[in-house]
Amino acid sequence: MSSLIAKTIEDLPYSGIRRFFDIASEMKDVVSLGVGEPDFVTPWHIREEAVFSLEQRHTMYTANAGMPALRNEISRYMSEQYGLRYHPGTQILVTVGASEGIDVAFRAVLNPGDEVLVAEPCFVSYKPCILMAGGIPVSIPTNAGNGFRVTADDIKSRITGKTKAIILNYPNNPTGAVLEHGDLEKIAELLREHKIILISDEIYAELTYGNTPHKSIASLPGMYDKTIVLNGFSKAYAMTGWRLGYACGSEELIAAMTKIHQYVIMCAPTIAQYGGLEALRSGKKSVASMRKEYDVRRRFMLSELRKMGIDCFEARGAFYLFPSVERFGMTSEEFCTRLLQEQRLAVVPGTAFGECGAGYVRCSYAYSIDSIKEALSRLQKFINSL
Repeated sequence: MSSLIAKTIEDLPYSGIRRFFDIASEMKDVVSLGVGEPDFVTPWHIREEAVFSLEQRHTMYTANAGMPALRNEISRYMSEQYGLRYHPGTQILVTVGASEGIDVAFRAVLNPGDEVLVAEPCFVSYKPCILMAGGIPVSIPTNAGNGFRVTADDIKSRITGKTKAIILNYPNNPTGAVLEHGDLEKIAELLREHKIILISDEIYAELTYGNTPHKSIASLPGMYDKTIVLNGFSKAYAMTGWRLGYACGSEELIAAMTKIHQYVIMCAPTIAQYGGLEALRSGKKSVASMRKEYDVRRRFMLSELRKMGIDCFEARGAFYLFPSVERFGMTSEEFCTRLLQEQRLAVVPGTAFGECGAGYVRCSYAYSIDSIKEALSRLQKFINSL
């Protein structure tokens, strides 16, 4: 039967994250800093609204693009939060997580052979989704010396006549990097000169630390019509299992994405949409509370890693740190494998997120402070044994 599998799918590697944690799942007493999932339970008022929707018998399909009330609320949120005005009827698509948004965005804009620029290290699904849509991913490496920020010059050097799109993810998974306003302006200036679609994955937009809030590149002059903004509820509202996201963009782009969505998905889960509606209406305090706790964990983990002599870039967004393990004389995979086998501590090899992740590992601080303390204790023991 293997000869009947489509070659594109056969050639795709399994997720570097999932492959590694399949091993960890079969071991006892493992402590994990690997999964990018909040340890918080979805706030009660959101869960209560979802339960109430079931009591009210709201169990039917919604409109393909999502409940009008939810799209109205997304429209309000994007306007108030980022100064972006999207018509709820024609410019917003509710998706099954931001992950579906990534998939349908690529399928909506790519023809076979089109190139997509991908700033790396990056979320593991970008390149596979590009390949499954018939496109060709073109990597743009970033590094800790530049704060893992992609620059306009980096992008310019890789634009060709085949470049159709670029995907950016800031705040970034896995590095926690953010783009500053000046970075965004220079990138926007460059992209205004080219007929290139920008897919801006802003799923961690609510999770930035410091005095500078997230700014969407779509809000800059000339970028509104050529940008697809992807976001969702998983990270900021601790709603990973609800599988709810959304895409915002020009009427033409969203219409194309909705066409794919209606055939392969129909609509996002109704109960999740009611939960998302409540999250946007009343979830601001919950988000602020969780963000404050993440910041405590971020600063604690960063301080402890540096005390161990581990070089680590200071992430200012998302809930990940991306420390370097080069000085231990092992590849990322070797380091993570030995750490798991010898200390039952799971972190993710940096190469799961692209070749320029070599020499790094991803550690999530979306875990309780007690779990983080135990993980760091095991890491210290491992380092001492080397």
